[in-house]
Amino acid sequence: MNEIVSYARPGKSYPLGATLEPNGVNFSVYSKSARRIELLFYDHVDDARPARAIQLDPRTHRTAYYWHVFVPGIRTGQIYAYRVHGPFAPHLGHRFDGTKVLLDPYGTCVLLPRHYDRAAACRPGPNDAYAAKNVVVDLGTYDWENDEPPKHSFARTIIYEMHVAGFTANINSCVAGEHRGTYAGLIEKIPYLTALGITAVELLPIFQFDADDAPVGRKNYWGYAPMNLFTPHRAYASNAADPMGPLNEFRDMVKALHRAGIEVLLDVVYNHTAEGNESGPCLSFRGFENGTYYVLERDRSRYANWSGTGNTLNASDAVVQRLISDSLRFWVEHMHVDGFRFDLASILTRDVNGHVTHYPPALWSIESNPVLARTKLIAEPWDAGGVYQVGNFPGDRWAEWNGRFRDDVRAFMKGERDTAARLPARLLASPDVYEHEEREAEQSINFVTCHDGFTLNDLVSYNEKHNESNGENNRDGSDDNHSWNCGVEGPTDDLQIEALRHRQVKNFLALTFISMGVPMLLMGDEVRRTQEGNNNAYSQNNPTSWFDWSLVDRHADILRFVQQLATWRHQLPDSDHTWTTTLAELLRQSRIDWHGVRLNEPDFGPDSHSISVTIQSPIIHLHIIVNAFWSELAFELPARPLGSPWHLFIDTGLPSPLDIFAPGDRPILETRPYTAVARSVIVLTHQE
Repeated sequence: MNEIVSYARPGKSYPLGATLEPNGVNFSVYSKSARRIELLFYDHVDDARPARAIQLDPRTHRTAYYWHVFVPGIRTGQIYAYRVHGPFAPHLGHRFDGTKVLLDPYGTCVLLPRHYDRAAACRPGPNDAYAAKNVVVDLGTYDWENDEPPKHSFARTIIYEMHVAGFTANINSCVAGEHRGTYAGLIEKIPYLTALGITAVELLPIFQFDADDAPVGRKNYWGYAPMNLFTPHRAYASNAADPMGPLNEFRDMVKALHRAGIEVLLDVVYNHTAEGNESGPCLSFRGFENGTYYVLERDRSRYANWSGTGNTLNASDAVVQRLISDSLRFWVEHMHVDGFRFDLASILTRDVNGHVTHYPPALWSIESNPVLARTKLIAEPWDAGGVYQVGNFPGDRWAEWNGRFRDDVRAFMKGERDTAARLPARLLASPDVYEHEEREAEQSINFVTCHDGFTLNDLVSYNEKHNESNGENNRDGSDDNHSWNCGVEGPTDDLQIEALRHRQVKNFLALTFISMGVPMLLMGDEVRRTQEGNNNAYSQNNPTSWFDWSLVDRHADILRFVQQLATWRHQLPDSDHTWTTTLAELLRQSRIDWHGVRLNEPDFGPDSHSISVTIQSPIIHLHIIVNAFWSELAFELPARPLGSPWHLFIDTGLPSPLDIFAPGDRPILETRPYTAVARSVIVLTHQE
């Protein structure tokens, strides 16, 4: 350990965390009810006892609810943690345990010992040798090399939801061995993303999370188990042995993506932590001030569980609101992140009693924060406690994962009854959901699949989930998937079934990209990645969840199909209007004519499985045919203005490369009936 000058000074309450100053480090933490706090210094992360412990005297080291100390001589690389002493009185909401080593809630670097043991934080007695610890770091030394964010408007955005490790973990990724499954590995694959046409990657959680927060014998792969809200996950760094490795490698990745014109969005978890329920470990927040950080039931010994993971962060409390806001600022100011997707965001709209509020302070503090003004804010507008706010999420800047788009498009293309009447709205950015909010069309994030559920390949290959490998007897994961196996459950050698699945994949991709709103693509859907029917692969850190790079060649036609769809999106007329024109106004400026197989005779009845629409708007001029029927149908085509012909853009019923055409190559169609094969999507356009 660095030699410490002879005494510790009182320090100051702000900033929170460990702040490097010219002559040492100021440490500050929040705890309203603690009686005594120890600041612990370790020489090595595996040490069973600290090299030195500084007792914080409440008379000199406490201001209001903040405990602080300035320690001269401390420099970067110093390993530290806390012990907090106070009442263990669960019935009063207190769970202090002075034997446990605690992470600094504002720490910006975390180390895990070789024998990290989550269970040791549950058992009585000290856990020094098995506990995660913080490291003092200097955030100001990194060379950003004049990095500038791409600043794409939502109207110019194509989102790729991906897992940092899973993208390159597979041995067939052709990424350097030490870089597989890391931030550095993602950098090596940026050319693939640019060729695909992606403008923003949405990374599954990269906050330092507890991989052991999973059933016995399994690991948490997705990362929805945060231990800390300011630290990049260490296991994703190729140089994890270097304390600064995750911080610098993450920033290298952001800088490289920005140079390629790709924004970085983080899937952030501000609704719960890895500490779980009343039987969970004491890792950090619980040991500092349990009743502040978490929502407790009327029986104060139990946790509200609106997240479905055992606990719920108390976003109604000003301390937690500040924690969330400071965390977001950290990722923008120090890590140059471009935006955030908020997991189970509806939890942030609840008060301490679980009631939904119209003006939730946590959300308004985020939306009004000037540091976050340029960032994209995306809500998952529901939670595990039953709140569903698609179309009603509070705030003026929030885009939303449109769960209704997912469900209705799936159901229609599967051929379910009573679905034709809902599809038109989904193609038009869901005015039935969003028009009343006087927001732009890009409020709707359109997706058919995401990490949580079937992949696109599995959506058309399985009727039922197959989660047996998760070790929960197939009880986990959703049973409501609107999936269809096209005739056989799972892999098949039947060429007709395989051709139908291939077509259905293209149908879903086409509808996602041609609909108004922001398209989001799940990692690997562009090459038919499979999870073998697992629709809840949160614990599958193995080839089940990883990107299989052999599929790039095997399904090159699907990849080309997506590339052409992305090219079309990028070539739409400049859409700055979206910041001044609402969805309602855009639709008023458009001419939209609905048809069936006959012009101007749409059939939205319960037994209808096809629709056709002509759209003339300030953005696009298209004629779209969607045939979800089980046999071919002949559709009349409308005349083009001034007698100009229609050009074929997409026909998923045709073999590649005739399934999609680039500008300048699109064949002319006469105004005559057009035959759409069973289960197909056709798009006609004018020639650019």
